[in-house]
Amino acid sequence: MRRHALPVLLLPLALLIAACGGNPAADSKTGPGSGAGSLTLNVGDQKGGSQSLLKAAGELDHLDYKIKWSTFTSGPPLLEAVNAKAVDIGAVGNTPPVFAAGANSKIKVVAASHGSSAGETILVPQDSPLKAPSDLKGKSIAVAQGSSAHYQLLATLKKAGLGIGDVTLNYLQPADALAAFNRGKVDAWAVWDPYTSQVLGAKKGRVLATGTGLTNGLGFQVASPASLGDPAKAKAIGDYLTRLNRAQDWVFKHPEEWAKVWSKETGLPYSVALDSVRRSNGTRVAVALDDAAVSSEQQIADTFADLKLIPRRFAFKDYVDTRFNGTLPPSTTAPRSYGKASS
Repeated sequence: MRRHALPVLLLPLALLIAACGGNPAADSKTGPGSGAGSLTLNVGDQKGGSQSLLKAAGELDHLDYKIKWSTFTSGPPLLEAVNAKAVDIGAVGNTPPVFAAGANSKIKVVAASHGSSAGETILVPQDSPLKAPSDLKGKSIAVAQGSSAHYQLLATLKKAGLGIGDVTLNYLQPADALAAFNRGKVDAWAVWDPYTSQVLGAKKGRVLATGTGLTNGLGFQVASPASLGDPAKAKAIGDYLTRLNRAQDWVFKHPEEWAKVWSKETGLPYSVALDSVRRSNGTRVAVALDDAAVSSEQQIADTFADLKLIPRRFAFKDYVDTRFNGTLPPSTTAPRSYGKASS
């Protein structure tokens, strides 16, 4: 972490959430999962992510396969590992699969969840004169390139009648963006939870706009086509996804308990973890990979292609495998809600 960033607002580097980021670095440490049998499922994760969630919910018990966990700092390097067949499956947000598919990576999106977009925000300092997204014209904005926040920012600008040419984008990962934000080097910061909850909880900024109504709120599990082609691994992937769905249900019913675990795993203050759970991270519901989900992702892909931010246009449906949909509800199913998080 940069020394000039405010310590009270620093998050561990591993919290460059796989759902969002664009940092090419990855933590190569791995840890075994519980389970019996000769099959090993290689799962991409981040600190305080799927492994912690499954363990807290009791969903790592009675496995008939082993899990080897590899920790990444963000979605793009995780998907690079999927493409290289080093990882069988891993969780990312709505934008990293678009960049991976745009690079013609060998990936398949196999599962989806829908959560609140309230944690996807554009933050400004408490004393900022900016009052509405239209006020961003001519201003500098920090954002992680290729992240879900990147798309949310583009959508917010478009709604306000602005384009990329109307602002100055500073492509910064959260640690550097936080330092720039705190030192007044940028006028605004497009980011996601738990950073949103941390800045608001410390009274260091306020929300200028959220992704609600502008972004699809989808998160994905992405698998290697080679792994899906192995019947034994495909069966294990199906079981793993079922366990994740049950764990998401557990989080919604036990937000305080999960926030305590998450706080311990990540170093987040408990109050910040709980706010993040209630605002966005605990609102997810498993949904089907249906036509609406594919269409929504196609819109994201086309947006980045039009801006020449990915190298080619492509059909997102070609990177989707719907075999695990089962009886899951439509992707448009409303996220869960705890009511208003503190700010």
